[in-house]
Order: sequence, then structure tokens, then C-alpha cells
Amino acid sequence: MSTQRVLVVDDEPKIRMTVRGYLEADGFDVVEAADGRSALQAVTRDRPDLVVLDVMLPGLDGFQVLRRIREASQIPVIMLTARDEEVDRLIGFTTGSDDYVTKPFSPRELALRVRAILRRTDSRSETDHEDGVLRFDGLTVDPETRTVLVDADRPVELSALDFDLLFAMARAPGRVFTRRGLLTQVWGDDFFGDERVVDVHIRTLRRALGDDAGAPRFVGTVRTIGYRFIGCPA
Repeated sequence: MSTQRVLVVDDEPKIRMTVRGYLEADGFDVVEAADGRSALQAVTRDRPDLVVLDVMLPGLDGFQVLRRIREASQIPVIMLTARDEEVDRLIGFTTGSDDYVTKPFSPRELALRVRAILRRTDSRSETDHEDGVLRFDGLTVDPETRTVLVDADRPVELSALDFDLLFAMARAPGRVFTRRGLLTQVWGDDFFGDERVVDVHIRTLRRALGDDAGAPRFVGTVRTIGYRFIGCPA
């Protein structure tokens, strides 16, 4: 297997150096960028397997960079920020990030998150071709092309992680998933962080699908427990 490449984007050289050291010790090839425009150039030039992206960057900020990346790629992105407000997490997830790490952070934990996301990405690449297209009234989910259509003709843009969340639930219509169960299915056993991250992703998933939490078509809430997919097979 070829060495996986991680792009680390941060305007603080010490942070880039520290993160680079931990990632290289774990066997990753690391490239760096200090600002948003350099990051976009590196994505095109170096074709990284994952991006660690700081929010507070000179010029284009991290959210703007993420939007540009998502216009052409579903490469996994971990947002890195000094802020810890839910609105920031919502902006990041809505734009298409796969994870969110708040400064100050443990470089070892960040390296573990990178490995967990890439392992999950590799795993789904191996299994996507084993599953057929899932068709429901008003919704089509294709794991091979990783595309989602609502009402037959409206394509839905989802982050890689939000697609995995939808696919995990849609494969088992009616099954009730706890937050921990979804974390295990989608994020993996080595997830670090608050279980409420599931709630944030469910909100962004519903928003993308045009699903009303009060009268859902696709994703229902099971009070005090978690969520279930309620779409009717076509």
C-alpha cells in the first residue's frame, strides 16, 4: 500500500512542525501550507488523502478553503480551530468537514483521528461495490458513486461523513440507532469526543435533504435514545 499523504494547513509554524512530527512518526507523508491560497494549490498539486485545516488563516479563511475543496473533491477534512462554539462546528459540518478539533489540542489525539478517518475511508472503498443502490420513496442513495438524489432529480451535496451516516441508517430502515451505535458504525471504535457530534451531523444531514425534524420523511428521532431511518422502500 502506498504511503498516505496528509496536508497540514496552519499559519503557525510551530503547530505545523509539531503535527508533522507526530504524523510522520505514524508513517504518513506530510505536506504543509501556511495560508488558504497555498492550501488550495497544495490540494491540486500534491493530492493529499486528508487535510488538517486551520480555521483562522490569513487571506482565505479555513471555511472558505473548505468550500473551495468541496466544489471538486470529497477528500476528508479535519478542521482545526481555537474556537469552541457550536455555531462554528455547524458552519464547518454544513460546509463539509469530517471532524473538528479545538486548540489547544493533543497532537497524539489528532494523529489518531487522522488514522481513524483514513481507515474508515479505506474500509468503505473496499465495501461500497458490494452494496447496491438504495431506493426509497423520494430518495436514492448510491454507495458506488456516493451520490444522493431527492425526489428523483435533486442531487444532494453531502460531506463524506454525512454520506456515511445516511448510508449506515438507510441500510437498516426502521432500526433504532443510539448515538454511540452511530459513532461506532460511522466514526469507528476509536472515536474521540462528545457523542453530541451525532446531533450536529443529523441536523446538517436533514438540512441537506430538506427533511423537517418535526415531520420527517427520512430521518426520525427516537426520544432519549437516538435516530432511525424511516424512508419507505420504493
